[in-house]
Amino acid sequence: MTSTPHHPDLRSQLETLTTEAFRPELAEIDQLPTLDIARLMNGEDATVPAAVAERLPEIAAAIDAVAVRMARGGRLIYAGAGTAGRLGVLDASECPPTFNTGPGQVVGLIAGGPDAMVTSIEGAEDSPELARADLDALALTADDTVVGVSASGRTPYAVGAVEYARSLGALTVGLACNRDSALAAAAEHGIEVVTGPELLTGSTRLKAGTAQKLVLNMLSTITMIRLGKTYGNLMVDVRASNEKLRARSRRIVALATGAADDDIERALTATDGEVKHAILVLLADVDGPTAARLLAESGGHLRAAMAAALG
Repeated sequence: MTSTPHHPDLRSQLETLTTEAFRPELAEIDQLPTLDIARLMNGEDATVPAAVAERLPEIAAAIDAVAVRMARGGRLIYAGAGTAGRLGVLDASECPPTFNTGPGQVVGLIAGGPDAMVTSIEGAEDSPELARADLDALALTADDTVVGVSASGRTPYAVGAVEYARSLGALTVGLACNRDSALAAAAEHGIEVVTGPELLTGSTRLKAGTAQKLVLNMLSTITMIRLGKTYGNLMVDVRASNEKLRARSRRIVALATGAADDDIERALTATDGEVKHAILVLLADVDGPTAARLLAESGGHLRAAMAAALG
């Protein structure tokens, strides 16, 4: 096996990261009963929400900045390698069915491309040039947001994506799990959720991955709330693409309006299954085309459309 000159430097870098720290008190974990290991792991996982809570002001500031740009037509783009990249792709892929986002409105980039979702792509995470190429393929604009995600906070793909995006005037967010990270420093909004050493040394798919999932959930969900994709805590922009979601659509309309089942069916038929439009039809007593016009004029915000309808 050959080694390249940067390996000793990389090893010394990793040794300074809390996510990579060795915990001697767990050195005998493989000899414990399964239930004891499960209790240890569960106890470790329970510390993650508190670590996220410490960064809520930074998370909220990033969300407000993202929402402003997305309201102008910008995109939310996640960029990461390995577990971090997969979590970004996961969050992005769940936005269309949950919030009826348009194609390409929320994007997950993973170093090495789609194949890297299920296979380790050798060397992809070490290439900032690859990140630049992936962003160039999206024709990045100043209204877009790029969120670099990396547990270590030093992954060249994530750091490179943020640096390049910032040079083009896009909003940048750096999500890392170590203090004083290059990723957070490179971004306009740095978010460092320090989750500490892992149960298995360096296995950042554990606590660090859980923290990243929680923060990405917040970034997308609260941004969509700010954009009017919800009515209260109801997913009024849900895309009814299967029978379960069609049933959920009817239930959401019922919860929002209290209308009878027959009236709900008529409203959904009149609005081609659009939940938000159907709610407006029922609550403001307007027809389908009027509901569509009012929502378009209010930027998709149901409360504003209802206020306009009711004068």
